[in-house]
Amino acid sequence: MATHIKLKTINLKNNPQYDERWLHEVISEDPSILQIGDVIVKDRERIHPGAGRLDLLLQEADGHGRFEVEIQLGTTDESHIIRTIEYWDIERKRYPQYDHTAVIIAEDITSRFLNVISLFNGYIPIMALQVSAVETSDGVGLHFTKVLDTVRLGYLGEDEDTSELTDRNYWETKRGTQKTVKLADQILDISKEFISSIEQSYNKYYIGFWVEGKPLNFAICRPQKNALRLEIRLPKSEEYDEIIATSDLDMLDYDKRWGNYRLRLTENDIEKQKETIKILLIKAYELRK
Repeated sequence: MATHIKLKTINLKNNPQYDERWLHEVISEDPSILQIGDVIVKDRERIHPGAGRLDLLLQEADGHGRFEVEIQLGTTDESHIIRTIEYWDIERKRYPQYDHTAVIIAEDITSRFLNVISLFNGYIPIMALQVSAVETSDGVGLHFTKVLDTVRLGYLGEDEDTSELTDRNYWETKRGTQKTVKLADQILDISKEFISSIEQSYNKYYIGFWVEGKPLNFAICRPQKNALRLEIRLPKSEEYDEIIATSDLDMLDYDKRWGNYRLRLTENDIEKQKETIKILLIKAYELRK
């Protein structure tokens, strides 16, 4: 029988060697230990006049997300959440082009604290990480547990019963053109090859899909004046990145907020890259059905 070794945790707040400065340094050197994605350190102890200093500002390495991180040793308190939200609000107003998330890190995140900040979640994107320090013969290791995550946005289509419906003419005359709406028809035709009951749904902000009488937006189409923007709902992965990278598809970006690969398509793109588009659509459908 394998030997069980009891781990020894230490309290950072009362430790003269492993203090808050040390914790800042460790996270700054390797922010991946937070396990909130591929992020880099944008700034440290960022001065906010009249409000204090933001401990860490992290940014997605390949996206548009920013994380305003506040660190507190010991147990969370009211001042901690106020500072965190205040820094988040300042940053989002100053740099609205990014998607901002407030992040609270503490050794002890109480149930009362979670109840309070969960009231904001959905309105203010807040993430709470509880850090544990484990002492070993080689030094101290850190373990971060996500005890509160931001609210995951629902799938497009889940609220279609109350959303503003439009028609084909709206997209042909106001948002796109007859030519680019026909590109959406081609995406529908490709989808019909593996979903016989699929049909289009014209909404104010996108052209979605219904399957067997119910919304199922594994992908959506946004006809524009000169091209079609196709958004395919797939988790970001090396597999899908490779499929797109080895094709001639024009990828705009990956929308982490909604979980979509966003492609810009012309008629020529759809004709030449039909099989690649079909593969991505099938994978997205299999994950949503």
